[in-house]
Amino acid sequence: MDKMMWAGRFSKEIAADVNDFNSSISFDARMYRQDIKGSIAHATMLGEQGIIDKSESAVIIEGLKGILADIEAGKLDFDPNAEDIHMFIEAQLTERVGDAGKRLHTARSRNDQVAVDLKLYLKDEISIISDMVRQLIGTVTDLAEQHTETVMPGYTHLQRAQPITFAHHLMAYAQMFARDLSRLADCYKRTDVMPLGSCALAGTTYPLDRRRTAELLGFADITLNSLDGVSDRDYAIELCNDISMLMMHLSRFSEEIILWCSWEFKFIELDDAYSTGSSIMPQKKNPDITELIRGKTARVYGDLQTLLTMMKGLPLAYNKDMQEDKEAIFDAIDTVKMCIKTFIPMLATMTVNKENMRAAAAKGFINATDCADYLVKKGLPFRTAYKITGMLVAMCIEKNTTLEDLPIEEYKALSDEFDTDVYDAISLDRCVMTRNVEGGPAPEAVKAQIAELKARVGEIKL
Repeated sequence: MDKMMWAGRFSKEIAADVNDFNSSISFDARMYRQDIKGSIAHATMLGEQGIIDKSESAVIIEGLKGILADIEAGKLDFDPNAEDIHMFIEAQLTERVGDAGKRLHTARSRNDQVAVDLKLYLKDEISIISDMVRQLIGTVTDLAEQHTETVMPGYTHLQRAQPITFAHHLMAYAQMFARDLSRLADCYKRTDVMPLGSCALAGTTYPLDRRRTAELLGFADITLNSLDGVSDRDYAIELCNDISMLMMHLSRFSEEIILWCSWEFKFIELDDAYSTGSSIMPQKKNPDITELIRGKTARVYGDLQTLLTMMKGLPLAYNKDMQEDKEAIFDAIDTVKMCIKTFIPMLATMTVNKENMRAAAAKGFINATDCADYLVKKGLPFRTAYKITGMLVAMCIEKNTTLEDLPIEEYKALSDEFDTDVYDAISLDRCVMTRNVEGGPAPEAVKAQIAELKARVGEIKL
């Protein structure tokens, strides 16, 4: 009983099953670095403010550094019976340095301690995930630069719609990932606010220098309401939302790769190192990685729903429900990192079948809009040109031919505005090359998009 930091109020031992139910060390132990870092900063500030003797502050700091070194070296194992990582480290400290260790928790509560640990941890993870997203964007843009003239069909409703380039398609995902990076940077700003000093909920009578602690911990600012400081989990929810959107983008990309790998498309082929086979069908080469990413996206959505639902009915300030935040956000972080780590080399090593992409673009009348535009440029209203082109497509389907192969006489039968230059206007290459509007699929437009995105991504800072 005496081992419990809150034991003085109680006359009975906590039941073993309740202790197990209450304990969080099985998952919050991963924050040991952040907990020790926060405690070192707190002890430093306490000593500087004269709240505890500087000599005791020095002893505490050395003790904490020793605990960190032993954990890192594998000499100190986490006690599964400990209530949480905070109590484990404090108990270790007191065991090592004696009464000085008991002074560490002066002017601090576990409520603000866990909040600062989680913010420190998430700041570190946001940095890691952001670096991974930058690498992902680099892989996508590198691939796009190789395929600015690789013609493929663009789709709506999974029906061939208009000709584009593979680079243009890839850069749509690069834009998504750039927005993800921007969201992570915004989330970092709101996470970079230190709650330590809020104590349990009402601050403290001790003369803390919270801004000094924030400086020692590398926070940009401090929380300005002690109730909010200990009960806020917006930053964790925001990060999980950002990760969910990132996973959604990975899932959409994965779905396209799954389609492109199929014999029905055969636009790409994944490297053998990033595919699996079948236990019964020897011919199979399955895109399991992308299917798993698609599935794990649902898992991350579940983490987000856990956090939102956990917080929706909580009165101020801290409630034990909030212990459930960690497993959800930790799982979302672990999942997205694992997915990006696998996705990048899979994308970098895949083979692009340019010929199949172009062959698909040659079918499906995806140059019909350009045929209508040809008539518009001759002076016809767009709706009139649209109707005439639709009649031409119907004629081609009936005659089992294409707009490129339809005789000029058939064109002229529907409009005198047609001449032989229509064949140049509806050629695949011209259809793509003339779409040189900013943001369009023409090679020069895509090259400009790549350059702009690289510059923009370079300006996104945490």
